[in-house]
Amino acid sequence: MILSQVDGRFDLGPAALLKTDEVKMTHRASFPKPPTRRGNLTGRNCPNMERNAQEQFKAHLMETNAEFRQLAATHCDYAKRLDELEALPHLTDQEQLEEVRLKKLKLRLKDQMEAIMSQYRARQVA
Repeated sequence: MILSQVDGRFDLGPAALLKTDEVKMTHRASFPKPPTRRGNLTGRNCPNMERNAQEQFKAHLMETNAEFRQLAATHCDYAKRLDELEALPHLTDQEQLEEVRLKKLKLRLKDQMEAIMSQYRARQVA
């Protein structure tokens, strides 16, 4: 905040133009959130038929592969916690660290799920 004295009065600069009932929003929560692609393991440029096949493939692995199912459940839990953190108007230092840690863990889970899918595909082709 910049204070300047003019004619014996203090001027707050542009902030002084705000009415007392107005609130100047400066935190990331005040802006519209971009759409997220959390939990989406398909490529961005997949045609619809390929995307549907990919979703069916993941559904099959969810039913038949306990490790894939556990990874997906944990991935979902991390995504929910991240959503909770993103909804907060301000993050403490501890919450910021947790957000970064969860994003890294979630990405590691996604990579592990992709590896299982690749191994399963390789077995089907062979």
